[in-house]
Amino acid sequence: MTRRRGLFINFEGPDGCGKSTQIHILAERLRAEGRMVVETAEPGGTRIGEQIRRILLDSANQELCPTAELLLYFASRAQNVDELILPSLGEGAVVLTDRFTDSSMAYQGFGRGLGEAAVASLDKIACRGLMPDATVLIDVAPETSLARAKQRQLRDTETRMDDQALEFHRKVRAAYLHMAGREPRRFRVVDGRASIEKVAADVWDAVAPLLERLHV
Repeated sequence: MTRRRGLFINFEGPDGCGKSTQIHILAERLRAEGRMVVETAEPGGTRIGEQIRRILLDSANQELCPTAELLLYFASRAQNVDELILPSLGEGAVVLTDRFTDSSMAYQGFGRGLGEAAVASLDKIACRGLMPDATVLIDVAPETSLARAKQRQLRDTETRMDDQALEFHRKVRAAYLHMAGREPRRFRVVDGRASIEKVAADVWDAVAPLLERLHV
């Protein structure tokens, strides 16, 4: 795998938890400090990834089976890793991604019941050992995240995952908290119920120590 000099941080949590907003806030603060920042999202991040995203999240594609869903997520991720993430890290950038393999583990591995082994095997192929330096998990109850997501649905057709049953989203949250408990050195859990400003302050407190090792 390409040697990297930058910093790789993924943001995780349910749709509606505020990940995208917090990534933008953090990115702007880092840029104001003169740091090179690259923002990306999954599925998506590249031209090809955006085409895969349309298949995955279109509410019309409810018949998409769990295995095909998992493979498509990793197809988008592999393109993102090769085309954007690794080159940016090689240049010394701070790369902030809205979701990475942890999402597949929570949603497909646990939520869909495909298992950790299947996700880990695909991660080895698609990501070739690339792991985030830190993972920010913005935690909110499924009921809260789905209520926020419904507001977004008024202007969005990417609702296929939001349309899943409440029990599915409860499994996803439990999976995230399980992973955070298992890897406390990588995960930073932030309470997503607070105001945008408070969450942003908590995110900064979580990632600021990591920036000291960068010389960019």
